[in-house]
Amino acid sequence: MLLVLVILAVVALWVARLRFPAVYWSLVGLPAALFRVLSSYRPTMEACDLTVSPPWWRVFGNKLSGAEVIRPGIPKIRSIRPTTTGLRLRLRLAAGLAPDDVVASAERLRHAWGVYSVHVREVRPGVVDLRMTGFDILDRVRMPRRLATGPLSAVVGLREDGLPFVRDYRKIPHALTLGANDTGKSTYQRCLIKGLAPLDVALVGIDCKRGVEQSPFASRLSALATTPDQADGLLDALVAVMEDRFDLLCLHQGITPGTPLETITSDVWGLPKHLRPVPIVVLIDEIAELFLIACRVDAERRDRMVTQLIRLAQLARAVGIYLEICGQRFGSELGKGATALRAQLTGRVVHRCNDKQTAEMGLGDINDLAVVAATSIPDDRRGTAIAGDSSGGWSRIRTPKTTLGEVAAVCREFAHLTPDLPALAPWRPVPPVPAQSPASAPVEKASSSR
Repeated sequence: MLLVLVILAVVALWVARLRFPAVYWSLVGLPAALFRVLSSYRPTMEACDLTVSPPWWRVFGNKLSGAEVIRPGIPKIRSIRPTTTGLRLRLRLAAGLAPDDVVASAERLRHAWGVYSVHVREVRPGVVDLRMTGFDILDRVRMPRRLATGPLSAVVGLREDGLPFVRDYRKIPHALTLGANDTGKSTYQRCLIKGLAPLDVALVGIDCKRGVEQSPFASRLSALATTPDQADGLLDALVAVMEDRFDLLCLHQGITPGTPLETITSDVWGLPKHLRPVPIVVLIDEIAELFLIACRVDAERRDRMVTQLIRLAQLARAVGIYLEICGQRFGSELGKGATALRAQLTGRVVHRCNDKQTAEMGLGDINDLAVVAATSIPDDRRGTAIAGDSSGGWSRIRTPKTTLGEVAAVCREFAHLTPDLPALAPWRPVPPVPAQSPASAPVEKASSSR
């Protein structure tokens, strides 16, 4: 009987490891990892060269007194925090060590302690967090239940260190998303719209694929352009809105005599709430469609649209207009103004690319290691991407599987939050009317003549 129970327990743990890795980690992996870390902490630090020599005067004093030789200094553990996906150690670095030293030893620490990954984050000078994960949390993305977001931020996916990937437009106003076909760009945009729909924000879509990607979200969009001609007019209207908001900002920014210095502002977020205009997020599904030309007339339209986009990217952040641009490739071969526009897009999210040059377009000016990571994304990891910003930091993320129907339902639920912008009224989409099934269609009775 005991043997049967042991076999059942082993089978249950094996199934939990395959199907429910978080449960297996909490029951088996976490206690084992804690034992390995605590029992081998000092030898591991010494083997990974995370040590500093003791002061000479202490060594000399111990030799004179015949005391025990002082061992090298190592980072001290300040706190240990177990999580459902891993383990977090907060370390106080010894004098002479830097966070980069711990980053360089992260791979060796991963193998020494038998965990899936080790990530290092600086908390403050001299203090770092070691975030260890016990399994591949990006294999099946399960978003945390408690997601703290700001007034203009949306949780889009999950980072490989277990933290949610948050798209915060106050910190990173404009962003570029790149990737080949069927790599997860559309899923990324769906998750973004799903996160923005409950917020007090206006969503403007430009989808030159006849609206096949963004038309299902029409109930939550304040404007939608589905052709290059419509996009041309919509971008002109957005620039006009930007100029009107700058006039409003100049009128109420508080530079009159006697105004308290702390109330003077240079962006709309410093205005009183009753004067502050609603933020606008412009979602462009395929940027190349705005650059491609077939004749001279198209060239004039293209130059005008690119100029307006560059103006929005350079100036619109101060008045609450933000750009979210997606594309398969974004290089100088698209035409004049492509690189100037790309330089204004601070946030970068790069999915699997067909060539290294595309990854370098998105991440080459951020971090060379990020380019290598983007080109090594497997074909079967749809939705996996490398997210970086101008600070040089980057992380591997993955968006949860999200269908058009799920996001369309969220957009219908929060349709009452769609702001009415008179300047964009000509491009306000009409939500599609549900098709009537043949069974519910009225049946006309044919009249027979006698």
